[in-house]
Amino acid sequence: MTAREQSAARVGAPVRAQAGVQRGEVPDFAVIGGGLCGRLVAWRLAGAGRRVALYERGDAAGTQSAAWVAAAMLAPLAEAASAELLITRLGAASLDSWPRIIAELPEPVFFQRNGTLVVWHHGDRSEAPLFERRLRANAPAELLEGGLFSLSGAQINAAEPALAGRFTQGWLLPHEGQLDNRQVLAALAAGLAERGVETHWNTAIDDRELPAARITIDCRGLGAKPVLPTLRGIRGEVARVHAPGIGLARPVRLLHPRYPLYIAPKQNDLYVIGATEVEGEDMSPVSVRSALELLSAAFSVHPGFGEARILELNSQCRPTLPDHRPAIVWDGAQTLRVNGLYRHGYMIAPEVADEAVRFALALADGAIADLDAFAGWRLQAHWNELFHVDHPKSRDAVRESA
Repeated sequence: MTAREQSAARVGAPVRAQAGVQRGEVPDFAVIGGGLCGRLVAWRLAGAGRRVALYERGDAAGTQSAAWVAAAMLAPLAEAASAELLITRLGAASLDSWPRIIAELPEPVFFQRNGTLVVWHHGDRSEAPLFERRLRANAPAELLEGGLFSLSGAQINAAEPALAGRFTQGWLLPHEGQLDNRQVLAALAAGLAERGVETHWNTAIDDRELPAARITIDCRGLGAKPVLPTLRGIRGEVARVHAPGIGLARPVRLLHPRYPLYIAPKQNDLYVIGATEVEGEDMSPVSVRSALELLSAAFSVHPGFGEARILELNSQCRPTLPDHRPAIVWDGAQTLRVNGLYRHGYMIAPEVADEAVRFALALADGAIADLDAFAGWRLQAHWNELFHVDHPKSRDAVRESA
C-alpha cells in the first residue's frame, strides 16, 4: 500500500475519541478557524483518532463565516464557465464525497442532486453560446459526458414546471447538486462534539501566541491576512426569501451580460438568490443597487418572487489568492495553512480538507521532515497543485506550480 493509500485509509476510517483533549494535554493538532474548511479538517483528524482542538473567533453556528452566507451549490460543470480545470475537478470529486460525509454526521443535512437548469431571456440569447464554449473549454471530459443537455421550451416546461412558458431554450446539467449550508455547519459542530474535539468558540487567536499543539493548521480565511499577505476578499451578496407556491425543483442560473443570477431552492420554500461579486473587503450591508438587481432578476425568472418575503439580505467576503486557486502552504516546520477557497467553498472543500488532513497526518507521523521530503510528498499527491512551501530557503516557491 502506498503512503497516499495508507493516509487515505486513515482519513476515511473514523475513530471516535472517547474523551477529547484532557486538561493539561497538548493536542496533536490545533485547528485555527472554524468555518467550513476548519470544521471539516478538525472533524476528519478526530475521526482518524487524533487529539484535536479547534479555535474559532465566532460562534458555533458559524454566523461570522463566509460559509454562513453561501448558497452551497455543488455545480462544478456550471462553474466551468468561469473556473479553471483544477477547480472543476476538485468540485466533481467533492460532489461525490458529500453524501458520504453527510451519512457520517450526527444531524441531518439537506442534500439534493437534481442538477442545474441554465436559462436566458431572448434578449440575452448571445450569452448562451459563450457559456457553452467556456464550459467545453474548462470542464473535464468526464463532466461533459452525459452532463450537458440542450433543452427546448417544451423540455424546460417538463423539467421545471414552475417555469412553464417563460423560456424557449436552456441547458440542463443533470449531475449537479446542492445542500443546506447552515445545516452543514450545525451538523459539523455536532460531529466535532461527538468525536471529542475540544472546541473554543468565540475565541480570537493572536499570531504572536498560538495555542499549544504539535501541529497548527490555519484555516482562518481572511483572518489569515497577517501571515498570507497576498490574500484578499471578494465580496458577495445574497438574498434569502420565503416564496411558497413557486416550487423550483433544482437551482436555476439566469445568463445575463451584467448580472448573471442563481436561485437555489432549499427546504420549506426557502430560496437563496445571489449574483454579485465585488472586488474588495467591504463587510457593510447589501447596497440598494445590489438588492434591486438581485430581486428584479429573480422576478424576471418567475413573477411569484414578487410576493416572496425577504428574510435576509447578507454580504460576506470570500478569501481569495491571486490565482483564484486554493492553497495548502507548509512553513517548513509545524504549521500548515489552508486557504483561498474563494467562491467555491462548499463545492471543493471536501477534497481540499482531505488533502490537508493527509499531509497533516504525514507531518505528525514524521514522514515529512524537510524540503526534500515535502517535494517527494507533493510529487505523489493526488492534488499536487494545491501544495506550496513558505520556507526561508525557498520563499519564491510559495505560489510556484507543482
